[in-house]
Amino acid sequence: MDQKSIKEAAAFLNKNLTEKPEIGLILGSGLGVLADEIDNPVSFLYKQIPHFPESTVSGHKGQLVAGILEGRQVIAMQGRFHYYEGYTMQQVTFPVRVMKELGIDSLVVTNAAGGINKSFHAGDLMLIDDHINNMGNNPLIGPNQEEMGDRFPDMSAAYDSVYLAHADQCAEKIGLTVRHGVYVANTGPAYETPAEIRMLRTFGGDAVGMSTVPEVIAAAHSGLRVLGISCISNMAAGILDQPLTHNEVIETTDKVKENFLRFVKEIIRTLPIKERG
Repeated sequence: MDQKSIKEAAAFLNKNLTEKPEIGLILGSGLGVLADEIDNPVSFLYKQIPHFPESTVSGHKGQLVAGILEGRQVIAMQGRFHYYEGYTMQQVTFPVRVMKELGIDSLVVTNAAGGINKSFHAGDLMLIDDHINNMGNNPLIGPNQEEMGDRFPDMSAAYDSVYLAHADQCAEKIGLTVRHGVYVANTGPAYETPAEIRMLRTFGGDAVGMSTVPEVIAAAHSGLRVLGISCISNMAAGILDQPLTHNEVIETTDKVKENFLRFVKEIIRTLPIKERG
């Protein structure tokens, strides 16, 4: 999407916002409940916002919510867009560009993911240390607009080390055990085969999903600091002898929502915006 479209969407939102957001949130399948915790909320259906796509996936409410969460000004995507829905990579990442235009410095991105690491269990929360883009595409392909970011952005620290350390401290404070690992993004919408999961484990993947990586690439290109959290909603194909369903994803995220809410709210409340890692 071009800079004109980004500015038009941001201008529409700014007309209805009283404060500049400092933290952006992208809430994945079954995790949109966090947006319900925002105080003094101002909500926008995606279809109301100029140039925004619309979310078509069950478990994604399809609105942008701005307000105060744990004393911080936030703007949250209650549901995201996916490449498998037929959107371009530029459409998938358009909300990241708009949130940057609105003034955010930091992005917390969440998802539901399948566990590749055999030591994981459904219901675990995993901090994303790094990712593997296995989608065969990239949101930065095409002409680069220098005002949006460098032609060749550095991805060696896409997930901010200070934020990761901070999240570990928050987990310890509330008595929550969290995992760390590498997130692999596939296009979907079909779940992986057992052979594909064995391949991804060999590649170094710990969890697999169908989102997040395009948004993180766009965030890195935009100079945003990123923290990524995966909810391990099920073990991936071939690990347990059971079929995979989207209903299972939603059921698991519903069961862990209390831990998820406590964890992310503690992170947001004390997130060190200024100190870069």
